[in-house]
Amino acid sequence: MNTVVIFQFYPSEDAGYLAHFLTEKNIPWHYIRVDQGQPIPTSLNNISAMIMMGGPMSVNDKLPWIPPLLNLICQAQNENIPMVGHCLGGQLIAKALGAQVKTNSVREIGWGKVTPANNDDAKAYFGEKAFQAFHWHGETFELPKESIPLLSSPYCQNQAFSLGNTLAMQCHIEMTKEMITEWCISDANYHAQGLATSPAVQTLTQMETDTVCYLPLLQQQAKRCYEHWLTKINVKF
Repeated sequence: MNTVVIFQFYPSEDAGYLAHFLTEKNIPWHYIRVDQGQPIPTSLNNISAMIMMGGPMSVNDKLPWIPPLLNLICQAQNENIPMVGHCLGGQLIAKALGAQVKTNSVREIGWGKVTPANNDDAKAYFGEKAFQAFHWHGETFELPKESIPLLSSPYCQNQAFSLGNTLAMQCHIEMTKEMITEWCISDANYHAQGLATSPAVQTLTQMETDTVCYLPLLQQQAKRCYEHWLTKINVKF
């Protein structure tokens, strides 16, 4: 049976809201737990779409699973297999498609406004109004050739792009309350370092307050985005 595969690279960075969304839509999906040593597939047989989640590592690290995954991403792009990447996942897509991934000018951690670009793809995925997305990153991608910019923020110009059936995001739209709480605990040192040096890092108190307000709205935005992305999956389940 054709299925959506979700690559998870770190224990605390699962598919979150996206997993609930796919299940509610009766879309078959399963994880490939790279963080547990599961291998990268060598072919796209029975794969209808690929999803890449986030993680604290860099795409420029010399990790054994990165080269085969970059090759698989290139293969999927060439065969028009839909893909979506979140943060590290978006950076992996960008690098596979020939763009540079580098250190951002500042770390972005917590809630922050992103603004859709003025083009049809951006409107289809995200609408026309700015919204509060969740951020947890210190690197950023440049745009691959022929890609379409979708989102930007005051502290990171390239927050999302599309290229054919592919959507790559620097920000996180897949968040749940449980994920935010866990990241604040498991990545406390990274947050503390950023808080001391970056104007784009929220205090934990402000992050908690904003989560109550912004998370339901973000999940509405995520639903819109994922529903549009699903229209690109032509294989019947």
